[in-house]
Amino acid sequence: MTINLSPLWISLKVSLLSTIITFVLGIIIAYQVYQYKGKWRSFIETILLIPLVLPPTIVGFLILILLGKNSIIGQILSRWNLNVIFTWYGAVIACIIIGFPLMFRATLGTFEQIDSLLLDAARIEGASEIAIFYYISLPLAFRGILAGIILSFTRMLGEFGATLMVAGNIPNKTQTIPMAIYFAVQAGEFEESWFWVIILLFFSFLTIFLFNNLSR
Repeated sequence: MTINLSPLWISLKVSLLSTIITFVLGIIIAYQVYQYKGKWRSFIETILLIPLVLPPTIVGFLILILLGKNSIIGQILSRWNLNVIFTWYGAVIACIIIGFPLMFRATLGTFEQIDSLLLDAARIEGASEIAIFYYISLPLAFRGILAGIILSFTRMLGEFGATLMVAGNIPNKTQTIPMAIYFAVQAGEFEESWFWVIILLFFSFLTIFLFNNLSR
């Protein structure tokens, strides 16, 4: 059995880049929401968490409408000969939207567990908000941030519906491991399907194992 390994490299490239971007966005937005005490907080959290409960195909469809060639954003991008649909960049965008709620929820949860008296004491001592964030809030939220990274990475690695809608299934360009499994099953090539299933199980086990050891 000869297997083209490009789905593995494409999946890792898409998942790692998506995780890095989600890591930065998740921490910044979660901290802003944590500090916001206004009446719109519940509404904002709901909007940010919607991709968590929506079917991935709907998320992919909405991305197509938003970034397609006929959309305003798509027409603006086309002026610079840029297109994200049916490219691995499109897969990155789909993975970020699918994985962001996991990173956001895990990070916000640990920010909310920080003793506010500790932060107030730092402010009384004259510490700036940036210093409080870097030297108190961020270290205390480490376990939640780590959980968010692990959860969002594994979710992105196994993402199928939204990625297929946005990036398509182009061998050597956008075909990820979940797509390789699906289309191998469709073609009756079960040996290849098992190969990719074992690869995904290995990465899932490895990420959870690392999380359990790093969070102790």
